[in-house]
Amino acid sequence: MTLYLELNMGAAGDMLMAALVELLPEPDAFTAKMAALNLPGVVITRERSVKMGIVGTHMRVVARGEEETSEDVNIKAPVNVIAPHTHADGTTHTHGDDGASRSLTYNDIVHTIEHLPLPPKVVADALAVYKLLGDAESAVHGAPPEQIHFHEVGTLDALADIVGVCVLVDMLGVTDIAASPVHVGSGFVRCAHGIVPVPAPATAQLLTGIPIYSGKIRGELCTPTGAALLRHFVTRFGDMPPTVVRKIGYGMGSKDFDALNAVRAYLCDGDDEDSPRDAIVSLTCNLDDMTPEAIGAAVDLLLKAGAVDVFTTPIHMKKNRLATMLTALCRAEDEPRLTRLILKHTTTLGVRASRHERAVLHREIVTVETQFGAIRVKVSRGYGVERAKPEYDDVAASSAAHGVTFSEVYDAARRAYASI
Repeated sequence: MTLYLELNMGAAGDMLMAALVELLPEPDAFTAKMAALNLPGVVITRERSVKMGIVGTHMRVVARGEEETSEDVNIKAPVNVIAPHTHADGTTHTHGDDGASRSLTYNDIVHTIEHLPLPPKVVADALAVYKLLGDAESAVHGAPPEQIHFHEVGTLDALADIVGVCVLVDMLGVTDIAASPVHVGSGFVRCAHGIVPVPAPATAQLLTGIPIYSGKIRGELCTPTGAALLRHFVTRFGDMPPTVVRKIGYGMGSKDFDALNAVRAYLCDGDDEDSPRDAIVSLTCNLDDMTPEAIGAAVDLLLKAGAVDVFTTPIHMKKNRLATMLTALCRAEDEPRLTRLILKHTTTLGVRASRHERAVLHREIVTVETQFGAIRVKVSRGYGVERAKPEYDDVAASSAAHGVTFSEVYDAARRAYASI
């Protein structure tokens, strides 16, 4: 199954959680599972909500007897930078605006998540989302995560939202998540350090490389918690493709606007339930004044920097000059960084970017035993296709070690895989 999120009114953790709850055949199973986690000081309840005549769900999260609202702070987990202060005697301590009794550290949160009685995949997802959130706050405040303290009530609220969404994705068993461009709202919002523009700095940091727009609605529609969840789970952003919708969920926000304040989630049939699609960016430039060796060095650099693939194409430019077109395929979040590398390490004066949706096969590495030793085999499946390809490095090394041809080892590995 696939999931499409309609984010016309942004995204907050509680709204995403509420929308996904509605897609479950038995929503009470989720609330029972969350209650069994015994998150410290957190109570989660599912409530029926009606906005503009539309019935949906609102998830109420109460932490330490308080419910976080947007009037309190600008995000689900407001922060204070705990700056080191050195005294004349050389001793050093840190302090923040709210005091230690009202805050939690990044390590506190990680420790809590790691000890939750949940499947390893769900724990790994929750840790990955919170790392995104911590890295964003760290970048915005110019301080390492350990020097950032999160307001206690806001952090417990965000923790419940993040864990809840990760649990729901696991319960729904979706293999592919897509979403519309993100409506972030407009205007200004008050946070722990003063008044800042919408989207809040941490939200803006998390949404780099993701299509967003402001619109005319005044207010913060996308929170850092929502942005971190989208960045982790959503593989592509764009219009909803032709699909068969099986169920629709409405996750209602706490505020009322001129438009329906909800995340709408569609549970759909995919082209192939085991074969997802994702988004890819193609970066290209034309080079007519670089040596082949220099171009090769740039290719190697881009691959090491995280490009999905890099290749060159011979072309003719104006005045019949022979040239090379360099193409680097990358994920959306890597586009700014790889663009800078291309401009720095080649002679081009500009880089073209185009965005594509691609169908991808699931890939895994399987190790097989042959008479020439263990060989890794890359297995790809999906869309009715299955293929297996022995890893070049393993085959070449085994060929040299045993004094046989590459083809002999390659064929032995293929036969070994076929016999599994």
